[in-house]
Amino acid sequence: MYRYDEYDQSIVDARVDEFRDQVERRLSGQLTEDQFKPLRLMNGLYLQLHAYMLRVAVPYGTLDSRQMRMLAHIARTYDRGYGHFTTRQNIQFNWIKLADAPDILAELATVEMHAIQTSGNCIRNISADQYAGASADEVADPRPWAELIRQWSTFHPEFSYLPRKFKIAVIAAEEDRAAMRLHDIGIRLVAQDGGIGAQIYVGGGMGRTPMISHLIRDFVAADDLMSYLEACLRVYNRYGRRDNIYKARIKILLHEIGADEYRRQVEEEFVAVKQLGLDPPRAELERIAAMFAAPAFETGLSAHVERDDPDFAVWIDQNVRPHKAPGYAIVNVSLKPVGGIPGDASADQIDRLADLAQRYSFDELRVTHAQNIVLPHVRQRDLHDLWRALVEAGLAEPNLDLITDIIACPGLDYCSLANARSIPLAQKIATRFADRDRQRELGELKLKISGCINACGHHHAGHIGILGVDRKGTENYQLSLGGSGAEDVSLAKITGPGFDEDGVVDAIERVTDRYLAERKAGERFLDTYRRVGFAPFKEAIYD
Repeated sequence: MYRYDEYDQSIVDARVDEFRDQVERRLSGQLTEDQFKPLRLMNGLYLQLHAYMLRVAVPYGTLDSRQMRMLAHIARTYDRGYGHFTTRQNIQFNWIKLADAPDILAELATVEMHAIQTSGNCIRNISADQYAGASADEVADPRPWAELIRQWSTFHPEFSYLPRKFKIAVIAAEEDRAAMRLHDIGIRLVAQDGGIGAQIYVGGGMGRTPMISHLIRDFVAADDLMSYLEACLRVYNRYGRRDNIYKARIKILLHEIGADEYRRQVEEEFVAVKQLGLDPPRAELERIAAMFAAPAFETGLSAHVERDDPDFAVWIDQNVRPHKAPGYAIVNVSLKPVGGIPGDASADQIDRLADLAQRYSFDELRVTHAQNIVLPHVRQRDLHDLWRALVEAGLAEPNLDLITDIIACPGLDYCSLANARSIPLAQKIATRFADRDRQRELGELKLKISGCINACGHHHAGHIGILGVDRKGTENYQLSLGGSGAEDVSLAKITGPGFDEDGVVDAIERVTDRYLAERKAGERFLDTYRRVGFAPFKEAIYD
C-alpha cells in the first residue's frame, strides 16, 4: 500500500499546525463560528446535533493494522468507544470535543492519516473497489490511479472552492462494486490496444435530484488522464451554479446544458490543458504502482475448505469471495449484526480487526462503501481459524448482500440535517428478518436508508430504499423500489404515501412476500421487480 514520502508527511503536519492555531483562536473568541466553519469543514470537522463529528479520510478504503489501531485509540480516548464506517470508505467519530480535534489530527498524522477534504466544496476522499488487487476480474489494480488522483486533488488551488462537493470513484472491472455511476466523476479502467486507459463518466449523484452519470469519453490514455480530469473540473468550476445550493452539483450542469455540450466543452478545454504539462511522467504512476505490488502469495496451496461446521459453511457461502491467487480468498466482515448499528464498530473490535489483518491478510484491510470491512488476502486454509476469531469478536454475521446488510446514515440521532431517525428503523428491520434461513431464501436484497433528502444512506440505489421525511412534525418513511448502484445501475421509484416506523417494516415484509410469490428460479429481488414491474408490488404494499 502507499507510503508517505517527506512531502506527503510535511503537508499533513503543516495542516495540523495550522488547524491547531485556528482552533485556539476559535476557543479564545478571536474567530466567530461563521468565520471558523469553512476552516473546520476543510479539516473534516462538523458540528452535529450533540457534539462535533470528525470524518477521517481512508483513501480508496485501504488501511493497515497500525492505522486501524490508531482509529481504535481515537475511539477509546476521544470518543465514546466506537467509530462509524461510512459509504465514502471513511470513518466518523461522533462525540468529539473541539479542543481535542488538533490532538486527534496530530495523532492521525503519525500513521499517515488525516481528515483533509473530507468535507467542504472540494474534491472529497477518492473511493475505489474494495476488492482492488485481489479480484480476478480487474484489468489492473485501480488504487495507484486513485492515489495519483488523490495527490493531484489535494489542496488543488483551482478546485478548493468548487460550486459544491465533488466525489470521484475508480474501478477496474465490469462488475461495479463502488457505485461508480452515481459519482460526480466515475472512472473505469479498461484495456485497449495493449495498454490501460480509462472510461470517464460524469454527472452522477444522489441527494435531492438523483441522476446516473453519462459516458463522456470512451477511452482516455493513461498519459492524458490528469489533464482530462482537469478539463472536466474546469468546465464545472466555470459554469456550476454557485447561486443555488440545490442546483450546484455537476449533475445539474449536465442536465441543463446536455451531455453532448458538456463533452464538447471538455474536449476543447482538454486541448488547452494538455499544453500546460500537468500530466506526471509515466514513471510517477509506475513509482506509485510499485507500492501496490501484490503480496508474496504462497504457491501450491490447497483450495480445500472443511465445511463440517454448518455455521462456518453458511459464513463461507455468504461472506467469502474468490481471490485471483489460488489458495486464497477475499473475506467480507459484516458490521451489521442483527440489532446493531450499521457501520459501527467498537474500539475493541477495531483493534481485533487490526490483529486479524496482521495475522491473516498481509496486514491489509479495506473499508467498503456498504459500511463493512474486507480482509482481502486470506489463505483458504486459515478461513476456519479466522471465522472463529470473528465469532468471538461479534463480527461473524453471515449476511453480506442480504436484507439485514443494511446501509444507513446516522440520521436524526446525530445529524443536524436529518428529518428522521435511520438507526432504530434499521434495527427493527434487521430484527424482523433475523432468521438466517429466511434471509438466505430472499437472497441478494440491498436495503438502504437515508434520514433526509441528502441521501447519505444511498436510498436511491437500494433494491429497497427508504427515505425519512418530516411530515408535519412526525417522522415519516417513504418506500422506494428498484434501485441499484452496481453495473446494472438504476434509480429507485417511490411507491406512494409514506409510513410510520412500524408501518414501513410491515410494508417491507409485504414487498418480500410478493417477491417470493412472483420470482422465477434464480432471480434476485431486483430481477423479479424488473420483470413483473412496479404494479404488483404497489398492490401488495397498499391493498
